[in-house]
Amino acid sequence: MAKKDIFQGSMVALVTPFKNGKIDEPALKKLLDFQLAKKTDVIIPCGTTGESATMTHEEHRYMMSFVKDYVGNRAPVICGAGSNNTGEALGLVQYAKTIKADGVLVVTPYYNKPTQEGLYRHYSFLASRVDIPIILYNVPGRTGISLTPETVARLAKIPNIVAIKEASGSLAQVDRILQLCDINVISGDDGLTFPMMAIGAKGVISVTANVAPELNRKMVHAALRGDIVTARSTHRRLLDLASVLFIESNPIPVKTALAMMGMIRPEFRLPLCEMKKENQTKLRKVLKDLGVLKK
Repeated sequence: MAKKDIFQGSMVALVTPFKNGKIDEPALKKLLDFQLAKKTDVIIPCGTTGESATMTHEEHRYMMSFVKDYVGNRAPVICGAGSNNTGEALGLVQYAKTIKADGVLVVTPYYNKPTQEGLYRHYSFLASRVDIPIILYNVPGRTGISLTPETVARLAKIPNIVAIKEASGSLAQVDRILQLCDINVISGDDGLTFPMMAIGAKGVISVTANVAPELNRKMVHAALRGDIVTARSTHRRLLDLASVLFIESNPIPVKTALAMMGMIRPEFRLPLCEMKKENQTKLRKVLKDLGVLKK
C-alpha cells in the first residue's frame, strides 16, 4: 500500500470529557458511539483538542487504551503521542505500539523552538525506534515553530512517516509539500479543509467532526471522489461552525458545544476555563442554524 493511501478521510480530533476532574467514561463512550454511528473514518484521542497538555502520563496512557479497547476494529485509532521532550514522546509512541494503535500523531516540540535539523532528528529518532505509522503535526500557531516543506520532504523518506497534519494556514505550504514528496497531507484547519483537498490533501483531522461528523464526512468524501459541487456546498454549510469553534482557544468552544448538545459536561482543566457568555450566545446560534440544536 502506498504511503498516501494509509490515512485519509474524516478523522475526529476527539475531546476528552471530564467529570469532577477525572475522565468521564460514560460520556466518552457516548462520544465514541456517536462518531462510530456517523461513520467517522478515524478516531484520534489525546491530541491538542483532547487537552493532552494537562493530562498526567497515567491519564494519557489510560485514555489511549480505553479508546482503542472500546473502538476495537470498528475504526482505526491514531493516538496523540507528542511532547516537547523527545524521550517522553518516545514513551508515548512505544505505549501506542503496545496497545496496537493504528498510528500516532506527533506534534512538533512546543516552546523549545528547535531548528529544522532538530525537528528532523526528533522525528527520525522516534521513527527509528518504534515501527508504527507516524503522522507529523505542524501547528505553528500553537507551538511557535513550523516544519518547512523541505524538512517534511526529508522526513517523508522514512518509511513509517506516512502523513502530515498541516495547520500552518498556508495553502502555498501545502502545495509545496505535495510538490516535494509523496506523503499524505491532512488538513489541520477545518475552515481550509475544502481548499486544501482541492489542491491534493486527503482529508482532515477535525475539531468540527466532534459536533457535526456526518456533514464533515460528506464534505471530505465528496472531495475525495472529485465531486467538487457537493464538497463546496457542504464546506459552506460548515464554515460558520468551523469559525465559531475557534472563537476562543480550542477546545473551549467545541466542548461547550458538546455540552449544549447534552453529550458531555462543560468541564475544562486550568488554564482553560469556561467560554464567555457572549461567545456562548454566538455558538448556540450557529448550532441552531446548522440544525444541531433545536431552535
